[in-house]
Amino acid sequence: MSLKQVDGPPGAPWDRDLKGTFEKLTVESEFLAGNPLGDPARRPLYVYLPPGLKDGETYPSIYVIQGMTGQLDMWFGRSTFEPTMIERVDDLFDDDGVPRAIVVFVDAWTSYGGSQFINSVATGRYMDYLCDEVVPFIDERYPTEASRDRRGLTGKSSGGYGAMVVPMMRPDVFGALASHAGDALFEVCYQIEFPLTARILRDKFEGSFDVFWEQARAADRFDWNLFAAPLNIYAMAACYSPDENEPGKAILPFEIATGRLIPEIWERWLRWDPVRMAPDKIDVLKSMKGIYLDAGRSDEYFLDLGAQAFSNELHKGGVDHTLVLFEGTHGGLTYRYPQAIRFLAEALST
Repeated sequence: MSLKQVDGPPGAPWDRDLKGTFEKLTVESEFLAGNPLGDPARRPLYVYLPPGLKDGETYPSIYVIQGMTGQLDMWFGRSTFEPTMIERVDDLFDDDGVPRAIVVFVDAWTSYGGSQFINSVATGRYMDYLCDEVVPFIDERYPTEASRDRRGLTGKSSGGYGAMVVPMMRPDVFGALASHAGDALFEVCYQIEFPLTARILRDKFEGSFDVFWEQARAADRFDWNLFAAPLNIYAMAACYSPDENEPGKAILPFEIATGRLIPEIWERWLRWDPVRMAPDKIDVLKSMKGIYLDAGRSDEYFLDLGAQAFSNELHKGGVDHTLVLFEGTHGGLTYRYPQAIRFLAEALST
C-alpha cells in the first residue's frame, strides 16, 4: 500500500499555512438577545493579526462587514483558481510596505437575510452590537488603539451601505470608511425591484409575503430567480420601515397588488439613503481619515450610479475621498477587498 497519512495541511490550492494569525471566536451578545426574529445572540467573530506585530505596540483596526445574506463562514468560500478572503488578507499583509492593522470580521446575519447594520424594531440592535459590543470587546483583548481615528469600516453591497452609514451615525467609533458597491441612491437601486416583487408574489405566492416566507423557508434550495427580489425588498423594509406596532414585521413602500408606490412609507426609506444623509453629515464626513468608494460599471443594481451620487455630495461639501469605477458587475468582488483594506490601513496609520 503506497498511500500514507502525513501531518499538516495539504497546502495550496486546498489549504495553506497563514503568515499571520487567524482566530475564530464565539461571542454572546447582550444587545441581540431577545431580538424580534429570535435570531441567535451567539455569533461567530473572526480576528486576523498580521505578521510583524510588536509587543507593547498598538495598531489600527479594520472591521469587515458582509452583504445581504452573508454569514461569516462564507469568507472561507473559494472561487475557481482564486484565494479565499482570509488568504487574500494574509497575502496583503505579507507586503512589508502595508502598515500593520488588525482585521475583524463581523457577522450581522438575520433570518430575513441581513440587518443593514442599523438598529430596527423588526430585526434587532445591530448597529449597537457592532459599535458598543464588538468594538470594545476587540479593544480589550487585542493590541488595537482605542480611538476612532484608528478604526475603519469596510464592506460590499449591504456591507458597503453599513460602511457608509454607520460612520456617519457613529463617528465616535469609526474614523475611516471603504464601500464596495454600497446601497445608495435608493430610487435607482431599490425601486426597480418593487414591480418585480409584486409580480412574483402575485404569480407564485398568492400575493402574500406570509406564503412567500413559508415556502422560502421550506425549500430545499435557495432559488435566486424566485426568492431573491422579494427577500431583498422585505429585508430592506424591515430595516428602513419596520412596523412599530408589530415587532419583527415590516411595512412595504408599495402596494403588493400593483407595485404602486406608497409615498409616506417610501419617504421613510429615503431618510436612510446615504446620498440623502450626506449633506447633513458633511462635517462628520470631513472628519474621516479616509473615504474610499468603488463599484463595477455594469453593476446590476446600478450601485455604480449610487457611488457616483454619494461622491457628488462629498464633492459639494468639499470632502476629500477616492472613487474608483472598474469594469465589472456586482458579483465576484472579493478581489477588491484587499485594495480597500490597504487604503484604510494607510489612512489610519498617519
